[in-house]
Amino acid sequence: MTKLLGRYASYIYAILRIVAGFLFMSHGCQLLFGFPPNPAGMPEMHLTPLMTTFFNVGGVIEFAAGLLILIGFFSSVAAFIASGSMAVAYFMFHQPYGALPATNQGDAAVLFCFLFLYIAAHGSGIWSVDSLRGKQTNGG
Repeated sequence: MTKLLGRYASYIYAILRIVAGFLFMSHGCQLLFGFPPNPAGMPEMHLTPLMTTFFNVGGVIEFAAGLLILIGFFSSVAAFIASGSMAVAYFMFHQPYGALPATNQGDAAVLFCFLFLYIAAHGSGIWSVDSLRGKQTNGG
């Protein structure tokens, strides 16, 4: 069976990496800088000092790893760290509110976790700083 978009796989992967990096980086911006702001009607969280520390560390990881994944610079390492941080975020902040991601608002954390695990295994691919440096890794 032929792949429907097989000839475009490397380009589609690059777009996936870039979009995922951008989205992750924007979550980091939200945690660190309050931008973009939460939509109207979203409740504000009341954070303890310990939770504030977790959110600040998470924000740094999300911003830095998202930027590295976006531009394709050490994507495997950045994605591996990002994947782990999303696993921690899910089990610390979502899973206590229910067993399933659909009921505990952990869908994004689970998707990011496994998406970044795939990127960690696949590498930067085309359209990346690593490919310009001659350090491109592409599948295996």
